[in-house]
Amino acid sequence: MSGNTSRDSEGWRELNRASWDERVGIHLKAPGYDLAPLRAGRGQLNAVEEAELGSVDGLRVLHLQCHFGADTLALAQRGASVVGLDFSPAAITAANALARELGLADRARFVCADLYDAPQAIAEPAAFDLVYVSWGATCWLPDIRRWAEIVAQFLKPGGRLYYADAHPTAYIFDDFAPEPDGRPGWFSPYLERQPLKYTDPNDYADPTARLENATNVGWLHPLSDIVTGLIDAGLSLDWLHEHASLPWRMFKVLEKRDDGDWHWPDRPWLPLAVSLKATRRR
Repeated sequence: MSGNTSRDSEGWRELNRASWDERVGIHLKAPGYDLAPLRAGRGQLNAVEEAELGSVDGLRVLHLQCHFGADTLALAQRGASVVGLDFSPAAITAANALARELGLADRARFVCADLYDAPQAIAEPAAFDLVYVSWGATCWLPDIRRWAEIVAQFLKPGGRLYYADAHPTAYIFDDFAPEPDGRPGWFSPYLERQPLKYTDPNDYADPTARLENATNVGWLHPLSDIVTGLIDAGLSLDWLHEHASLPWRMFKVLEKRDDGDWHWPDRPWLPLAVSLKATRRR
């Protein structure tokens, strides 16, 4: 994130959708999205999910905020029946094309709708064994409690949520005002919970790309709000893990290692990612 920032959230959905529509074409070719394993029939998730998710064979899975469906289709390749949802028409068009190319259209269905309209767009309450949400998802949502309620609504009794994303504490820093030693500087108060409108023409997956639709609006949700929202929605927390790495270069100082993730160059100064599993109570 860089450039001018403000607390104005007017038109947040339209601004964000325009940005993500533009990113689809970039990401289909970007080095940060290597589709070769997927096209070879062995789609890869990121290191955190590979270590934690477990088998999805035979499960009905709902992938919320699926972008152009790379992870959705990797889950389908592993034997799941998957519904992917995203608010970007360009992303859903690309996802459907990729599903047809890979011969997975019978295992993966894609729906174009805003996250908050998902209950009406999919209309399958208590139908899924797993709701899958990962990487750069909840920071785009103003109402985290409503998100948690929607997750719970889609899960069967005993069904589970798998969630992996950047750690909320990492979002208080950014590179636009770095420290003298190159570490990111302060960006946003952790507990303020206010919308942040910012302009950044850079793309996380392709360092050479420059976005025309560069203005976005995001929200920092403290970890307590995420977890408490899920509990209040009827889920039980099974575990929560914090990680000193994540799948994209959130800060310039991070270094890529053999696991494919980006790490602090010396010591793990603060968690960069968080993952959790929660189960809908019967």
